[in-house]
Amino acid sequence: MPLIVPDKLPASQALKDENIFVMNRARAQNQNIRPLKIIVLNLMPTKIATETQLARVLANSPLQVEMNLLTMDSHMPTHISQEHMEAFYKTLDEVKKEYFDGLIITGSPVEHLPFKEVDYWDELCDIFEFARTHVYSTMFLCWGAQAALNYYYGIKKYPLDKKIFGVFRHNVERQMNPLMRGFDERFYAPHSRHTEIRREDIEAVPELRILAYSEEAGAHIISTENGRQIFVLGHQEYDKDTLEQEYLRDKEKGLDIEVPKNYYVNDDPNEEIIFRWRSHGNLLFSNWLNYYLYQATPYNLDDLRDGKADAWRATSGEE
Repeated sequence: MPLIVPDKLPASQALKDENIFVMNRARAQNQNIRPLKIIVLNLMPTKIATETQLARVLANSPLQVEMNLLTMDSHMPTHISQEHMEAFYKTLDEVKKEYFDGLIITGSPVEHLPFKEVDYWDELCDIFEFARTHVYSTMFLCWGAQAALNYYYGIKKYPLDKKIFGVFRHNVERQMNPLMRGFDERFYAPHSRHTEIRREDIEAVPELRILAYSEEAGAHIISTENGRQIFVLGHQEYDKDTLEQEYLRDKEKGLDIEVPKNYYVNDDPNEEIIFRWRSHGNLLFSNWLNYYLYQATPYNLDDLRDGKADAWRATSGEE
């Protein structure tokens, strides 16, 4: 949350120079406050686990957040009861006339398929178009990020010789970007992918900025300059034991799976898990909620329909 200070207090500029968000009293008094309206397209088979992970990071903020759940009408989930889906999820057709502050699109275990061979690709493309006009800022996660980068910018994914699996160190490349506020210069994040997108392909798109990058795992956090689209290739939302569950599951299936790197003490699965990405995971989602939704989304979401939200507020962009 911002610190409210007198308009010309000398400390105000010093705090801004240190990348600390401050707000003058006049702006604070004119703010309208309401719950942020978020919708999550949950493409993961582990519906409840993913719901819980995202609810946890969205709740770690003083802001009020209303979380809604979205599912595909063209794909029937097989790992969750129909009662659960009918009770808590809506389809695009049911929400297509609504407007949202934020949308999160999760990953999906379909990265072995070309995008257009995914059975719900056409409907996903409809949701990508819905996001352009009915959502202020969208965060795409893992395969969801790869799919969106391909749809919006034509960026390809490439198969890897070996799965990127573990917890990797990343460097913050744009420290003054609001999404990176409060981040250490180096931080850790889990990855679990069989495919990659390449740095040169991202840098060839003028609209995109790489915010965090790992020499081992590649690009992690990418954003458009105005933050209307945010792409996260890793999994800052993961619980402590999520990688372990994936490891044990694949091992039981007899798959060729290596121990997740930098995850257990001494890379030994008989040792303790080193949980060292939680604080930055909470910070990533809190920054998104604060700087790209609370500070920027119009109070009246119908302004998205009228195009009034297209003029980005200066305080929400990179300084």
